[in-house]
Amino acid sequence: MSSSSYVPPASGHGEWVRQAPGVLGFDAAKLDIALAYADSSESTWPRDLEDAGNVPGLTQIEPAPWNEFLGPLKPRGGPSGLILRHGEIAASWGVPARVDMTFSIAKSYLSVLCGIAVNDGLIKDIDAPVSVTVGIPEFSGPHNGLITWRQLLTQTSEWSGTLFDKPDQVDHFREVGAGSTNARKGEKRPLQSPGSFWEYNDVRVNVFSLALLHVFKRPLAEVLKERIMDPIGASDGWSWHGYRNSEVMVDGKPMISVPGGTHWGGGMWIDSYDHARFGLLIARDGNWGGKQLVSADWVRLLHTPIDIYKVYGFLWWLNTDRAYYPSAPATSFFALGAGSNLIWVDPELDIVGVFRWINQSKIDTLLGHVMAAFKG
Repeated sequence: MSSSSYVPPASGHGEWVRQAPGVLGFDAAKLDIALAYADSSESTWPRDLEDAGNVPGLTQIEPAPWNEFLGPLKPRGGPSGLILRHGEIAASWGVPARVDMTFSIAKSYLSVLCGIAVNDGLIKDIDAPVSVTVGIPEFSGPHNGLITWRQLLTQTSEWSGTLFDKPDQVDHFREVGAGSTNARKGEKRPLQSPGSFWEYNDVRVNVFSLALLHVFKRPLAEVLKERIMDPIGASDGWSWHGYRNSEVMVDGKPMISVPGGTHWGGGMWIDSYDHARFGLLIARDGNWGGKQLVSADWVRLLHTPIDIYKVYGFLWWLNTDRAYYPSAPATSFFALGAGSNLIWVDPELDIVGVFRWINQSKIDTLLGHVMAAFKG
């Protein structure tokens, strides 16, 4: 087995092959500089969001009742993470085995679940209206009834309504990325036609998750565990939490619909090793040790730029023309969560990185330090 086809054994963290940085193409001294920078660049967020009573930049600036938590929260750890090359661990810092909230990285897991539904024939055509496949009120009427799966996957659906007590308006004019002020977040704006306008919106991702629940007719965490997490040898420590009011009936059975983030609590709680396994699966075009878990064609769609917003794919952030993170290669793409949490995937360089609780304004510099250490 060549180093580029290596996958870690399903035996926890200890048996994952670790190599000296130089063996994997990094300058050890320069990589130490990157790790020190990561460790000194902790998120400015409180360690305990529940005790603080808000999520900075989100519920912190939302009026009641939009700002109310609906799901559980857990205290976070400090900066931590991993850097892989050829699937092997070149470096780690902090406590990567710690299970932590991961915010919107969950969106990228949802995109993979959608690919499984497509591969299984449960969704026949991502350009057909969701209402063709799922007969629920959320996708009815002259506007919402036209929304397609592709539009949900690309944050261009313009879905309108209230789900689990949160209106889509809460994220109108929302800004993302370093330097965002969100000064107009929540101001009502006229809706555009589905597919014509990009806007990052958690309510619309949550309605996408609800639609997938009705497609699979099983809790999404069960599907993810069976189809992805167990086959890639993930731990049993991850979990996906819903809201106190997100129980729905699916074919007469009560099920919890899970959110695509932790904006209002809940969401995916997971450690960095499990994130790294997931990132490695995507870097390998959905193949794990010779078994195709996700269609390679679907994985390529995940990181194909959409026409109206070139740094976004199917719920993954792209670095097209190095526009999002100038210090990272244009071939890189990312699963990103507030806080900041990210999975960095660069198939061309065969690098996967997991960064937890890094100050958002310092991520690009951190990536620059890692790239400065990379010798190839």
